[in-house]
Amino acid sequence: MNIAVIGSGSWGLALSNHLTDLKNNVNVWSFSEEEKNLINKEHKCMFLPEVKLNKEITCSNDIEEVVRDADYIFHVTPSKFTREVFKSYKHLVNDKPIIICSKGFENDTLKTLDEVILEELPTAKVAALSGPSYAIEVFNNIPTAVILASKDDELLDNASDLLMNEFMRIYKLNDIIGVEVGGGLKNIIAFCAGICAELNLGTNAQSALITRGLAEISRLGVKMGADKETFYGLSGLGDLILTCSSDESRNRRAGRLIGKGMSIDEIRKEIGMTIESVDNIEIAKKLSKTYNVEMPIVDAIYDVIYNKLKPSDAVYNLMTRAKKFENE
Repeated sequence: MNIAVIGSGSWGLALSNHLTDLKNNVNVWSFSEEEKNLINKEHKCMFLPEVKLNKEITCSNDIEEVVRDADYIFHVTPSKFTREVFKSYKHLVNDKPIIICSKGFENDTLKTLDEVILEELPTAKVAALSGPSYAIEVFNNIPTAVILASKDDELLDNASDLLMNEFMRIYKLNDIIGVEVGGGLKNIIAFCAGICAELNLGTNAQSALITRGLAEISRLGVKMGADKETFYGLSGLGDLILTCSSDESRNRRAGRLIGKGMSIDEIRKEIGMTIESVDNIEIAKKLSKTYNVEMPIVDAIYDVIYNKLKPSDAVYNLMTRAKKFENE
């Protein structure tokens, strides 16, 4: 197959490497001339310099060149750029399936990324790929299981065959809303986990954070039309455990830097890549109001970022809330 990968970050290139291992022709789009040259000439990923890319991967700054002859499109740009980038190539999509590999929401509309694509092109065949999957481990062929979600069963079957081998197992799901919501919100909880780690709050607190964070995500997701069971699968609990438990997660690392007292601007410079958690905290706050869902962890981290609440005070406020039943 001819595959277009829209986005040259670590996850886009990990997928590109995986797909070329499976004997597909992969052409990557990057907005950066520097990244294009690094991929084509040195076969390297800017964000994972220790990795050597398959030499068959090509990269171009011309998005039309990348998309025109593709059989599948893997869209892997940061969520905030999804609509803008998709508009630049949607006239070439026709019946090409689009696999969304980014996690997040659109800030202005609060839409999930599949909704953004379908609003721009209602006839598009869309799926979302999500789950616990660090790019470096996919590069290194470490066994990984992820979710492919779509309302189109034929697309699920064909795209699963395209991606699946002994190193990557694909599970199918029709609940694309649940997969998108879980993927978009888990990074916020991972950000909080980083703060907990930096404050030396221990594993009791981390376990509580993951569990109660999942409760908030599932409450909101169900109100948005998702199946509650989805949040206890790979794209919900699985991804949440991964991103909360290791500093391989840039979102958890960003939270640690907040715990050290750094500003958001300093953190962006330090991390050097998109930090989806920071971009989505304000969105999560808006969604909780829109759907009238209580999300105390989201409220607390919002106040830390935007209202200068001390992280230790946020922890105190969460721990001293009025008592309630766990399933409320």
